[in-house]
Amino acid sequence: MLLAIDIGNTNITIGIFKIEGGRTQAGPLKIWRLATDKTKTGDEYGTKILDLFHYALIEYADIKAVAVASVVPALNFSFEEMSRIYFRRKAFFVSVREKLPITILYDNPEEVGADRIANAVAASALFGAPAIVIDFGTATTFDCINKKGEYIGGVIVPGPMIAAESLAKRTAKLPMIDIIRPPKVIGRSTIQSMQSGIYFGYVGLIREILRKVKNEMHSSPHVIATGGLANLITTEIKEVKAIVNELTLEGIRIIWEKAL
Repeated sequence: MLLAIDIGNTNITIGIFKIEGGRTQAGPLKIWRLATDKTKTGDEYGTKILDLFHYALIEYADIKAVAVASVVPALNFSFEEMSRIYFRRKAFFVSVREKLPITILYDNPEEVGADRIANAVAASALFGAPAIVIDFGTATTFDCINKKGEYIGGVIVPGPMIAAESLAKRTAKLPMIDIIRPPKVIGRSTIQSMQSGIYFGYVGLIREILRKVKNEMHSSPHVIATGGLANLITTEIKEVKAIVNELTLEGIRIIWEKAL
């Protein structure tokens, strides 16, 4: 089995993929999520993952490879150690320095996050090109693949949680809120007003960015959403044709396999 790990700024998503006949099978057998903590060591993450395996009745010896996409450089060494010590495998890290099944047309390809590369590869493989991926993570990102299947760039904006936290931290009386769809745009309380601003504000932001991106791409791309808030925010956005929560893990799987 392949152990795929997506290290994000807020969460670490872990998935297990079956390997059969030397090829990985699409669709993770199991997914877990851990909180990202830059102070934790390889031992702490290793023992935690083994605990998860224990309760899922998975043997660590069945892991034949470990592949990682990380946007938290401070944790890279911890996961290198974790892979070497607990699984006796050298971790593969998604990077533009590795053999990729997609051409990166960024001015400086080194700047493209590993998660964005994985999302672009997965979208292109699963849905075809052209495509746009919207990832609702700590940052909300738009990643664009042209008709030729090349990664041409995208858009990065602060995510809804960052916006909510900023309001709470930078004002004297505004509280931290849960992000939900309020019943009306016009709030009848401070919390409802904040929820309306975050929710409908991001719906409008996404629609407008999508409109402009499509115009620049001169095409009708597949629009795929992923990330923690994708199911909530995209209910109002008819342009989104698919929500794939495990998209980044699928991209890690595909990139690892193509790099063999």
